[in-house]
Amino acid sequence: MALAVIDIGTNTVLLLVAEIDASGKIITLEYRQRVPRLGRGVDSRRFLQRDSMERVVQVLLEFRAIADGHHPDVIAVCGTSAVRDAANRDEFAALIKQRTGFDLEILTGEEEALWTYRGAVSGVPGLARATVVDIGGGSTELTTGTAQVITHRVSLDIGSVRLTERHLQHDPPLAAEIAATRNAIISGLASLPSTFPGETGRVVGVAGTATTLALLAQKRRGFDLQAVSGFVLRRDAISRLVSELESSSNSQILRLADYMEGRNDIITAGAIILEEVVGFLGAEEIIVSERGVRYGIAIREWEKRK
Repeated sequence: MALAVIDIGTNTVLLLVAEIDASGKIITLEYRQRVPRLGRGVDSRRFLQRDSMERVVQVLLEFRAIADGHHPDVIAVCGTSAVRDAANRDEFAALIKQRTGFDLEILTGEEEALWTYRGAVSGVPGLARATVVDIGGGSTELTTGTAQVITHRVSLDIGSVRLTERHLQHDPPLAAEIAATRNAIISGLASLPSTFPGETGRVVGVAGTATTLALLAQKRRGFDLQAVSGFVLRRDAISRLVSELESSSNSQILRLADYMEGRNDIITAGAIILEEVVGFLGAEEIIVSERGVRYGIAIREWEKRK
């Protein structure tokens, strides 16, 4: 089965084109990322801006051309935090349908956590139990389970774009702004049920914050999918990178690597979220995976049709 999945996030729009064989193995054919930042201002206004929506439409048209070249059996297009938070999400869905022909599926926070988990564990063989951490622009999803059963899943309104817009107003940020960001994260984690996450297992980090920190830890200038997949990122390395990012300006961060374009002004907040979440989970390291909700949705579509 050939399929394409497009994930419209708060900061990025991501494309996966893949084949899935009879055993459920995913073979990646295309892996693309663009950074139109759909969710700019959504946290305060609860409204998608027209220019942001237009940037996403242009990305979707580009991704449609790429996907069509592989003749997929299905193309699934999903929206996450920024879309579900926006009062004009129906207008956005109608615009996408009119301009691209795509039907937009808006995932709930729990659905996003579920399918991110399924996608993430599909790329890390041999996991008896895992907790998947997905830090997005608008929200962070934490999901715990085994390869077969999910036991806990939560979605928190602490994302890298959301916290940057709320708290990190100076460049570089002030100590008080960093403290406010940490307090927001700690407060969000404190709201979780006392039973969460139960038995943690291995911690798997997906999405842009985890992959970016994995590349920075290896001092890589360009994006390298193989360098990301399965990389073990230690807690002390995360803390060291957070310290460096907190004291750096956006322009300094941009110069660190090519993949910082479109992420340089929000990676500090994302890194702080990861540091606090890893501490909350009591983990000394995380396994980084390039797989996330796109791969989970691909598995869902394959399971529907197998």
